Amino acid sequence: MTDLQVPGRVAQVADVDAVVETVTSAFFDDPLWAPIFSDKSTRFNKMAALWRVYVASAVPRFPWTFVTKNYEAATVWYPPGAAELTADEEAGFDEFLVELAGQAAAREVQAIGRAFDAARPTEPYYYLSLLATHTDHRGRGLGMALLRENLGRIDLLGFPTYLESSNPDNDRRYESVGYQKHGEITVPSGLQVSTFWRPAQS
Repeated sequence: MTDLQVPGRVAQVADVDAVVETVTSAFFDDPLWAPIFSDKSTRFNKMAALWRVYVASAVPRFPWTFVTKNYEAATVWYPPGAAELTADEEAGFDEFLVELAGQAAAREVQAIGRAFDAARPTEPYYYLSLLATHTDHRGRGLGMALLRENLGRIDLLGFPTYLESSNPDNDRRYESVGYQKHGEITVPSGLQVSTFWRPAQS
């Protein structure tokens, strides 16, 4: 049961700050990302800076970032074949990471990115980069309601979808909306990240 009353809407540039806030809150204690920013006193701001790169790039380029009415939940999708960052953003990304988090953390983020890229399917699909529910609104079903709404849109287009699950606590939730285990990625920390595939729905 969920108290989500309205469908998700497409995020606009004016929503970027709020989306970043929701994503950072959701991933603050994430098993994959939190250890990279081990100092809790600076973690929120550093994570926010990292997520802002992706959100601020995605929102103006694709109508596939969605938010609930009061930013309780957000999703960031990429359509088939789309790059997460522009060529110019990619060119400055490594330097940005070093300045943000230092050499060791930058290397780990880069290694995670390479591992994720290598594991991705070759056929066209919609990619769920981020699904986030703000910590103040967990347990209300809002994130999954937004995901179901998004999947309904993609189902009408006839495409499969793909995601990486950085927290195993979420795996059964993905399975409940039709995702199937696709594979596993071992990141430098030794953490096993599961990938999930949802076939196109007819």
